[in-house]
Amino acid sequence: MLTDTHTHLYSDAFDNDREAMIERAIAAGVARFFIPAIDSSYTEAMYRLEKQFPNRMYLMMGLHPTSVKDNFEEELAHVEAEFEKRDFYAVGEIGIDLHWDTSTLAIQQQAFKRQIQLAKRKKLPIVIHCRKAFEEIFDVLETEAGDDLFGIFHCFTGTREDAERALSYNMKLGIGGVVTFKNGKIDKFLDEVPISEIVLETDAPYLAPTPYRGKRNESVYITEVCKKVAAIYNLSEEEVARITTENSKEVFGI
Repeated sequence: MLTDTHTHLYSDAFDNDREAMIERAIAAGVARFFIPAIDSSYTEAMYRLEKQFPNRMYLMMGLHPTSVKDNFEEELAHVEAEFEKRDFYAVGEIGIDLHWDTSTLAIQQQAFKRQIQLAKRKKLPIVIHCRKAFEEIFDVLETEAGDDLFGIFHCFTGTREDAERALSYNMKLGIGGVVTFKNGKIDKFLDEVPISEIVLETDAPYLAPTPYRGKRNESVYITEVCKKVAAIYNLSEEEVARITTENSKEVFGI
């Protein structure tokens, strides 16, 4: 059984074949799909997905850093309001993204910190988005470090040292398509990270693994990630699927 710990199945990239695409993944052994939030404009689509595939879809709630704009207070209020209505499995995806816009760094930091504090109140994991912002992410994590801080460093693309720092904050590493890229780099040191500290993900529809790189990513392609991780750790694919699913249960509590 495989677990895709990070997949945007509500994305409009899947509007023409969503059901068939999800069924392909299920047929390939992907039994669990963890769905990160972006902002309020996607909330209803996430709920529809959950209703259509009960006991398959596990929803998070949070404000993605690229959606931290002038109205971020309203968006954070929406996140809080959704948590008042129902339960979620994580606060995510949250973090800092300095690829598209560096001018919002201060409010991104503020939104990140406040959502970490929400996760602590709810005793939930966080799921971190980091793009060109490792130091900025670690600065915030340092201020919030403790036994009540835990989660996943989604789409991990950092160095060996970054991996060690992430693990020191009780984060597991989310390993996706980048591990299959020739220039992805993380495959060079991943076997130095205990396999108990990683989970598998696709980030579909983004970051499709080799041999699908450059195309729309799908949750079924997590099988390619699993295959590469199995080769790195010199384990069978079945063993990698089992261990990483157990690791996901440890994080999400289900």
